[in-house]
Amino acid sequence: MSETVPSRQAQKERTREAILAAALGLSHDHGFAQLSLRQVTRAAGVVPTAFYRHFDSMDEVGLALVEQSFTTLRGMIRDAQRNPDIVDNLIDASADVLVAAVKANREHFAFVARERLGGSATVRAAIQHELELFISELALFLARIPQLARWSGEDVKMVSGLFVRNMVYRAEQVVETPVGRPDLEEEIKRKARREMRMVVLGFKAWRSDA
Repeated sequence: MSETVPSRQAQKERTREAILAAALGLSHDHGFAQLSLRQVTRAAGVVPTAFYRHFDSMDEVGLALVEQSFTTLRGMIRDAQRNPDIVDNLIDASADVLVAAVKANREHFAFVARERLGGSATVRAAIQHELELFISELALFLARIPQLARWSGEDVKMVSGLFVRNMVYRAEQVVETPVGRPDLEEEIKRKARREMRMVVLGFKAWRSDA
């Protein structure tokens, strides 16, 4: 009996992951909003009744994929907070980390890039919510930078938003970059660094009461 319960739980988790993986893969060609439950269950190798043991609707699948995708971004921030090299070399390190993270999780970043402006309204709203959370988390990290010590919380969050919007744009470019083109990846990093430096140059001159 003690072996059966963990085995059933493991099988249940495998089924859930198979459904999510199938939806993620199919969304690449068709767009998530165009997918049907039957398409996903067929690709996952499960019957439709098994789907409803894990999700109430396709929108719930989309929300789970959004959560999976942003787990990577949240991990990037937490790793940065523990890494003194990133804190000391924020601009260069951020560009390197971003490109590496997108390459390692290309399908999830591609999903966010496709769905954040089109498709399911539920999924779009979830992506926007996650981006706002990401901006808030990054703002907590940026507040540790000495040049921002006297800034208001609103202004720190504003500059965090500038960084995040730049990262999203550059991440979408990495997604579209053909595999095996490090020259194009380096050009994306170069542009991202220049843009971030332009923002940072304004740190000293900015006053929150301006």
